[in-house]
Amino acid sequence: MAQVSRGRRLMGEINVVPYIDVMLVLLIIFMITAPLLQQGVKVNLPKAHAQPLPKSENNPVVLSVNSQGQLFLNIASDPQTPLDSDAASAQVTAALKQDPDRAVVVKADKSVSYGVVMQAMVMLQQAGASKVGMATDPLPPPRPGG
Repeated sequence: MAQVSRGRRLMGEINVVPYIDVMLVLLIIFMITAPLLQQGVKVNLPKAHAQPLPKSENNPVVLSVNSQGQLFLNIASDPQTPLDSDAASAQVTAALKQDPDRAVVVKADKSVSYGVVMQAMVMLQQAGASKVGMATDPLPPPRPGG
């Protein structure tokens, strides 16, 4: 004999409260990790009209030169620790042996002398970088009527 349930109806609703909790946790995680994804060391870049680099699968090698002339490399074990020229060159050489077409960018503070930036670029070329780009901040848009 089949049993008939009396007075009970099946609920056809989905409880979305757990999904909202998961979404809020993910939002908090992304808000915390997004600032950590910045590459290189904070430097005061010069402003210029320049085209952005084309998107590639690998992140570019970014050599940052701060206002004191210290070198920082985004692919180093600790990107916030200054490197000497030999250590930076060795790490760039190793990275470019794995991917010779990887983009290489110099991100130099605008107060650094031209000679220090050129030494950094020569070091990158000796490490195997065939093309070296310069990072700049975009110029502000022109004011209307001015």
